[in-house]
Amino acid sequence: MYELLIGLRYTRAKRRNGFISFISLISIVGIALGVAALIIVLSVMNGFQEEVRNRILGMASHITITSPSNTLTHWEDAANRAQQNPHVKGTAPYVLGQGLFTNGSQVKGVMVRGIDPAEEPKVSEITDKMLVGSANNLKADDFSVVLGWALAQELGVSLGDKVTLITPQGQVTPAGLIPRLRQFNVVGVFKADYYPYDANLALIHISDAKKLYRTADAVSGIRVKLDDLFQARKVAREINRTMPELIVADWSQENPTYFRAVEIEKRMMFIILTLIVAVAAFNLVSSLVMVVTDKQADIAILRTLGASPASIMKIFLVQGAMAGVIGTASGVGLGVLVAANISTIVPFIERLIGSRILSADVYLISELPSRIIPADVISIGVIALVLALLATLYPSWRASRVNPAEALRYE
Repeated sequence: MYELLIGLRYTRAKRRNGFISFISLISIVGIALGVAALIIVLSVMNGFQEEVRNRILGMASHITITSPSNTLTHWEDAANRAQQNPHVKGTAPYVLGQGLFTNGSQVKGVMVRGIDPAEEPKVSEITDKMLVGSANNLKADDFSVVLGWALAQELGVSLGDKVTLITPQGQVTPAGLIPRLRQFNVVGVFKADYYPYDANLALIHISDAKKLYRTADAVSGIRVKLDDLFQARKVAREINRTMPELIVADWSQENPTYFRAVEIEKRMMFIILTLIVAVAAFNLVSSLVMVVTDKQADIAILRTLGASPASIMKIFLVQGAMAGVIGTASGVGLGVLVAANISTIVPFIERLIGSRILSADVYLISELPSRIIPADVISIGVIALVLALLATLYPSWRASRVNPAEALRYE
């Protein structure tokens, strides 16, 4: 195919007009940067989504079983029925309530979760999240507590200190409603690496929680862990069919706003950055139009030697496609390289500018994660190549319409 050989020769040749070469180089660089930016941003968003999801589920649960009144009386029977599903790895009861922790002048509103220390490791990673102390130190009737590290820091307490919990379930007296107060001994501090938990969650023994929140023998619900978290929605429906009187929710339903927002942001960022790639790809139009103008004499000579308009069009399609391939390949290589080393690059930039890019209390995590999905890289590369090929159609068609007699008149 002589069209391929000539097209490749035009790609490698140094043009007499340096401005045309510069425009072609800018087009290639633009495609490369656009593709690289798209790969890096999507990889970071994938990593962010996966990291936050894993950290949420490290302390939360794959499935939660509750009743419409948020009080589950015969929870043992519900737990046994849930465990009949082959995907269920473990279950554990919990009591959930709100309260205020005070230490001196420090006051902090928190979520208080009553857990069974013997059953909790079946559904969460609390044993792996402890900084000091242990969740096993939570004893019935001992009124001990395990705090998140940020909560402990805000209250100014550490292992062995005492804090006071004020619950909204007060006592009615002739003087009015008096809040219930109880002093707790700090027996552990955990770090979930998920700021809302580290700053707002306290764990106490489930029997103490029942007394504080006056649930008698009932619990707030049952937490369920699966062998595959992505099967949560399917398993939740299966469990709900066996217990239609209860509410069975999976992890995506408990955090719908966050996960839906991330998906929308990923989709919008993909569209926006694809437009950047499109702008860079269509820069090829201007560079190829100038190349066609510069090569009119060559085109005319080829036509007089018997080349058809289709052959002329193929020559410039090859030239434009090569620019697209070089730009896309460079962009994919650069994007994958940066995305794979983002955990090293970001700390370097932070040291360079002297400030943190990510604040844990704003972005939920303090480190920038990255997860490269091969399907995303392939789709980005294909889109960039298609856009580059589309950008070459008009200049190539214009080259095929050159009239040999007009082009050679002043040669």
